[in-house]
Amino acid sequence: MNDKSKRTDTASRNIQVPPQAIYRAYMDPKALVAWLPPKGMEGRIDAFEARVGGIYRMTLTYIGSDHPTGKSSENADVAQGEFLELVPDKRIVQRIVFDSEDPAFAGAMIMTWHLDEVPGGTEVTIVCENVPEGIRQEDHEAGMSSTLANLAAFLE
Repeated sequence: MNDKSKRTDTASRNIQVPPQAIYRAYMDPKALVAWLPPKGMEGRIDAFEARVGGIYRMTLTYIGSDHPTGKSSENADVAQGEFLELVPDKRIVQRIVFDSEDPAFAGAMIMTWHLDEVPGGTEVTIVCENVPEGIRQEDHEAGMSSTLANLAAFLE
């Protein structure tokens, strides 16, 4: 059965810092908002509880006029999440729901950040499961790759 709502998207990058630095950059909301928004967007943290069962809410706003329509409004994506698993310096698992009235963005996406220590740094792999069908795979993977490039630039 080929169910598009069960799509999985991935992106990875080797970042030349130890896993501890990446984990800290994710768990610090001020750092997170500096590097997480993909190219062409800026972010704002509305809530952030870095603990298992803790929630967060982030608003990503498109910069400029040449952008796709946002999931939550014409120029913004609002995501609410819950931390499902936090394994320091190894893995971050979260459930993400987009604030949207469009059924193409409905459902909960599971996003897992794997931090695997490798010689000279960390292989960071993002795996998104149950990606809403309204998110184009090529756009999503480009956005995740942009986020990883931002993270590398922020930490290296």
